[in-house]
Amino acid sequence: MNATTITELTRENGWAPLRAHLGARAFGINAYTKNADEQIVGEHKEEASGHEELYLVVSGRATFTVAGEERDAPVGTAVLVPSGTTRSAVALEDGTTIVVVGGRPGAAFQPRAWETNAIIFPMFGEGKIEEAREILQGVVGQYEDGESIEYNLACCEARLGDVELAFDHLERALAGRPDLVELARGDDDLAALRDDARFDQLVGAATATPG
Repeated sequence: MNATTITELTRENGWAPLRAHLGARAFGINAYTKNADEQIVGEHKEEASGHEELYLVVSGRATFTVAGEERDAPVGTAVLVPSGTTRSAVALEDGTTIVVVGGRPGAAFQPRAWETNAIIFPMFGEGKIEEAREILQGVVGQYEDGESIEYNLACCEARLGDVELAFDHLERALAGRPDLVELARGDDDLAALRDDARFDQLVGAATATPG
């Protein structure tokens, strides 16, 4: 049996990565803790993942906005949201915690790459590029939406000076996710690639790829 407390896992940004820590494979499960007037669930739809999500308010109080409709959510409230529906929530009390459980109806659960990206993004800001690269290398091929992992590996290799590896990762990322082209064009993490003719060729080819 795996067990933990949300408090033990909660990171500085208020995220507790329950699924990864507990090793859950049948569904996604995470928790978020925020203080009064802070956004605890960012506005989004789960269109790419197709996930249906259940939000459980386990402490504090929040206001949910689902498809434009607001709902008061005191402790004990459960809110179920289909994949294509816009949702967001704001904490109304300090220490408000929401547990989120999700999965694609009728399909085996597949973890999403954001779990790893959420860990490595702060490391980029702290200059821990080698450590971030090691984490990313360890999850290559584990996610159905792994293009963002390839993209972030390209950023790591570019910052560490391995231009050839950076291009390899960037090519794989843009082949699967043409929408990353605009990000790549202005991403300072890829600055080491811009003087190479392959960068313009790669971005130009990806631009022409339909989304």
